Amino acid sequence: MSKAFVKESDEAEDLEVPEVAAVAGFKNYMTPAGYRALRDEFEHLVKVERPRLVEVIAWAAGNGDRSENGDYIYGKRRLREIDRRIRYLTKRLESAEVVDPAAREATDRVYFGATVTVYDVQTETEETWQIVGVDEANPSEGKISWISPLAKALLKREVGDEVRVPVPGGVRVLEIVDVQYRV
Repeated sequence: MSKAFVKESDEAEDLEVPEVAAVAGFKNYMTPAGYRALRDEFEHLVKVERPRLVEVIAWAAGNGDRSENGDYIYGKRRLREIDRRIRYLTKRLESAEVVDPAAREATDRVYFGATVTVYDVQTETEETWQIVGVDEANPSEGKISWISPLAKALLKREVGDEVRVPVPGGVRVLEIVDVQYRV
């Protein structure tokens, strides 16, 4: 079926949609591990996935009618997704400022890259969070972005400080128990 009969266009799918919005006015801080992970993903996409997909698209294009060729249509769509991700990763890697937490002098003060253990006064539980870059944040792994409300409340504080963090249910009161800088 011709695209003239369907409301589809290749142009609509080519629109750039940021996966993690670049935060205007903030630097792109990253830990060495976060930088390596992004670089590894970039290299995998460029050296493995994209060339393999280009081969499939070329094979599918050689099969004749492209308008009803699922391999060709899906391949082109996936290629656009990969190219969009490659462009995004390129921009993030170029703007990255790698900060190695292990290189920081031992201190009880919280800075980027710190692994902070806090005691929640209300629930009487301890939590450990590492303050990392926007692209490497993953709360389920205990990694929070340095621009998150919790990290902002912890930054520049030190062991023994009590921190009040606004949350949807009110205010959490946390006491900083330990600060470490490790890889």
